[in-house]
Amino acid sequence: MDMYTSIITNKEIELKKLNQELNVLSFLRFLTIGIVLYSGYALYNDFGSFYLYLGGIAIFAFLFLLRYYDKKFHIRKHMEAIVAINKNELAFLDDRINSFDNGIEFNNPHHEYAYDLDIFGENSLFQNLNRTNTFIGKKTLANALLNQVSNEELLENQEAIKELASKITWRQDFMAHAKMSNDSEKYYKQLIDWSKFNNTALSKIAVLFSYVLPTVFIALAFAHYFSNSNEWFPYLVTSFLVNVAFASNFFKRIKLENEYSSDIDKIVKQYGLMIATLEQESFTSKKLVTLQNDLKTNAIKASVSLQQLSRLFAILDSVANPLVSILLNGFFLYHVHDFRALLHWKTKHVGNVEKWLAVIGEFELLQSLANFSYNNPDFIFPILNDTHEVSFTKMAHPLLNVKSRVANTIDFQPQSFIILTGSNMSGKSTFLRSLGVNMVLARIGSVVCASEANIHPMPILVSMRLSDSLSDSESYFYAEIKRLKQIMNALEEQQSFVLLDEILRGTNSDDKRSGTVDVIKKMIGQKAIGAIATHDIEVCLTADEYPNQLINKCFEVEINKNDLHFDYILRDGICKNKSATFLMKKIGVI
Repeated sequence: MDMYTSIITNKEIELKKLNQELNVLSFLRFLTIGIVLYSGYALYNDFGSFYLYLGGIAIFAFLFLLRYYDKKFHIRKHMEAIVAINKNELAFLDDRINSFDNGIEFNNPHHEYAYDLDIFGENSLFQNLNRTNTFIGKKTLANALLNQVSNEELLENQEAIKELASKITWRQDFMAHAKMSNDSEKYYKQLIDWSKFNNTALSKIAVLFSYVLPTVFIALAFAHYFSNSNEWFPYLVTSFLVNVAFASNFFKRIKLENEYSSDIDKIVKQYGLMIATLEQESFTSKKLVTLQNDLKTNAIKASVSLQQLSRLFAILDSVANPLVSILLNGFFLYHVHDFRALLHWKTKHVGNVEKWLAVIGEFELLQSLANFSYNNPDFIFPILNDTHEVSFTKMAHPLLNVKSRVANTIDFQPQSFIILTGSNMSGKSTFLRSLGVNMVLARIGSVVCASEANIHPMPILVSMRLSDSLSDSESYFYAEIKRLKQIMNALEEQQSFVLLDEILRGTNSDDKRSGTVDVIKKMIGQKAIGAIATHDIEVCLTADEYPNQLINKCFEVEINKNDLHFDYILRDGICKNKSATFLMKKIGVI
């Protein structure tokens, strides 16, 4: 937190100085405009040639100041973005507000664990991790949380995250460029669609005429100027009209291009700045170097190519002005040449655009996980094994407040499956979600909320929170049966990590008990690793039949001074206390 506060303080001091600079530049621009106007007045009144030179110098000074002001203005916007980034981090760490996108659009109730483990939505894992500012970055982070990567890629992610966590200045510079883009799914898809649309090149005849016709016009203009007569003027006008007529043949295609360019011009520019930030940094980890090399597809850097595209889009935008369009095309076929340059750019880079943006997405994913690691210095990178072992020392849910969360140690060997008991509110569901969320984090290369961890990355299968699927005419019970079938099918394919919370709630107690026992027996037969929470003590007796595979664990509740006390500490054995009867007596239900 001290680092974020320090960055805010330093940047606000720099912003104050920069604002003073911009005020001075604004005054100087105003002054040069005044000099130009006064010089024009002086020339009109024939005060002397001095004012011609003065006015010319003032015009050049104004153009220089305009460009310099724009550069400084962009720097100010970048600094303001960095200040906002650090203020958001402070607000998040102070538990005041989580302003980051929650990714609810990626939620899927039918996914193996996303809905059950609160991967997306308000106060979700995604929202806590998310430091992306582009659509492709957000999508890449969501895909990472939903899918398993190879162990090789997982280890590469760990290495990359460690490196990026220490590069806070670079990360925030990269984030600021992304934040300034105001990117969205609409703009991303428009750019991808544009790169694949309207790509037919101009014919060789059209290209030839695009050079010949302006050349003829320029030659006639010189002839008219130096002849000191009007005999060339009709030819000059005819040439102008021919150029306009020739250009009009392409206006339909040019306007189609302009429909895209008017929306994504600024986005492309920011993409270019983000990629330039990636190209200029020195990385050592394998994955970051590989991603950086993916940007080196041609002799020209990806950032330069995108900046070129941004300029071509900016030129094309002037076609919407009829007067400018007629004059520029009548003289030089200006927009025809710009359109041809765009088509050439597409032909050269059509296969690169998605790849470049995918690199941005990967970096946004990794810097989000690096930020998570930086914000939680007590979290650790798990050790990986290939023997299907899973163990956590002092593990807790990473999204719970550090001051209130309770850590527990769990080892899924020699017994690989836990039958978990405990009263309501004792911590069973939170413990199961802690296991699930930390396994999800471990599978993508992130740090986990534990002091030590040794895991085998594997599929995660969860049935904890189901809802009636009214649109599919399904009851809660049937939805749960389908989920259990999905889990059993997955276990037949490969060994998996399974978390179940109070299954078969939609049937009578005897049916529920026998069904739960049968589910446990089938899962351990398929070598499932994980835990099931239950209120039925008799289910726990199954551990006596399978002592090498099953073990009973519990969360107890103590009754002190006529009140319930939950310590959320995991214990061996079966829960003994009955809190429901006590609570009902206390509040007068019975």
